Amino acid sequence: MSTKFSNDLTQGSVAKQLIKFSWPFLLSMFIQSVYGLADMMIVGWFMGPQGINAVQNSSQITLVVTNIIVGFSVGGTVLIAQYLGAKQMQNVKETIGTLFTVFFISAAVVTGVMLVFASQALKLLNTSPECFDNALNYLNICMGGTIFIVGYNAISAVLRAMGDSKRPLYFVMIACVLNIILDFLFVGPLKLQAAGAALATVIAQAISFILAVIYLAKNNFVFDFKPRSFVIHKDKLKTLIKIGLPTTVQQTLVSFSFLTLTSLANAVGGVVGGTTIGIGGKINSFAILPGIAMSSSIASMVGQNIGAGDYKRAKKTLHIGAGITFVIAAILFTLMQLFPEALVQAFIGSGGDYTPEQLKELTDTAVMYIRFLCIDSLVMSIGFCVNGFINGAGKTLFTMIISLVSAIILRVPLAYFFALTLNMGVAGIGLAAGLSPIATLVIGLIYYKSGRWKKARLIKEQ
Repeated sequence: MSTKFSNDLTQGSVAKQLIKFSWPFLLSMFIQSVYGLADMMIVGWFMGPQGINAVQNSSQITLVVTNIIVGFSVGGTVLIAQYLGAKQMQNVKETIGTLFTVFFISAAVVTGVMLVFASQALKLLNTSPECFDNALNYLNICMGGTIFIVGYNAISAVLRAMGDSKRPLYFVMIACVLNIILDFLFVGPLKLQAAGAALATVIAQAISFILAVIYLAKNNFVFDFKPRSFVIHKDKLKTLIKIGLPTTVQQTLVSFSFLTLTSLANAVGGVVGGTTIGIGGKINSFAILPGIAMSSSIASMVGQNIGAGDYKRAKKTLHIGAGITFVIAAILFTLMQLFPEALVQAFIGSGGDYTPEQLKELTDTAVMYIRFLCIDSLVMSIGFCVNGFINGAGKTLFTMIISLVSAIILRVPLAYFFALTLNMGVAGIGLAAGLSPIATLVIGLIYYKSGRWKKARLIKEQ
């Protein structure tokens, strides 16, 4: 295997390693988020609130479906990182082969199921009749490209587990540039509406994924992508399920909680409510990127160090990572509080079929929603880091439990309470989403301080 695809995270300065490893991951996640942002903004400019609402409803369902599969990649990241830290390269290769095989089988099954039930899923979200056809077209096209979304995430998860966060950045940059160019072409001159945005995304991701496979296969990557290498090793699958299943359930529960919030917003606010959730969600998704990027970086680094038996360095990784992330999150939180109107205006633009009344209602509602929702980004700047540490230790079941507390036990009931009982409407949904992660952070910190994570080493000595 070429050493350029791996990086030893058990040596050197923790702060330098974290920053060096996390910034390409952060940038790649930022660029990846531009996919959905470009889809929603460009559709909003050309189609107005109906376009934004259609993309919002469909992308929420797409997110749930992909998270069911991609959440499993955390198990691969942790296991590969611990094997790499212990210098067990044959086990690394077998884990990668098992992970890829499971991913592609799952993608095929999920695609088939969702193409059959897409319409029913949109109806469950209370999708507005005037947005329904566009939403359905967008969803069906995205579901047809599931295998490319899953493939990219699988390759990225493996590379990051091995300490390489730069190549996933290069692959996603290709996809992003293509996506934006095709968005303008398909939604603008070709007037394909929301379907054009979905088609642009799928084509861009397919090209990026195929180029990534070709590049890795020709550069002595540990996995050769030949048919005979796609083998499920039962011992690796058992461990992957043990680690990955809780994370998959966790991601699914979180996504379902936001699906519920989207349905509630559509019910209490109509097109404006669904559009507000879409705009606020995209803005907040950028604000939490530093936390997510650092979380994955911490998971990889902690996994390697626990594999090497260095628990002190693992703890230091969390402390430094959380400090860096909180400073960034505080700056972003301040900007979101000071300039929410400008952020909303970026989505509205000067095009689209907006009435003056719609513009005022949408702007006022979205501004209040964003002010409440961005509390989430501040709290989870540390919460994501703690979860990344616990995941790196292999205790993904625990992070699933605390996410369940936040997403289902708190977020959804609070949203209904604030929105309906206190008559706060869509703003109440934002407040619920902003406050509920506090429980995740508190419980995670208590577990970390208990030291029980030290018993989580997954691999055996050779």
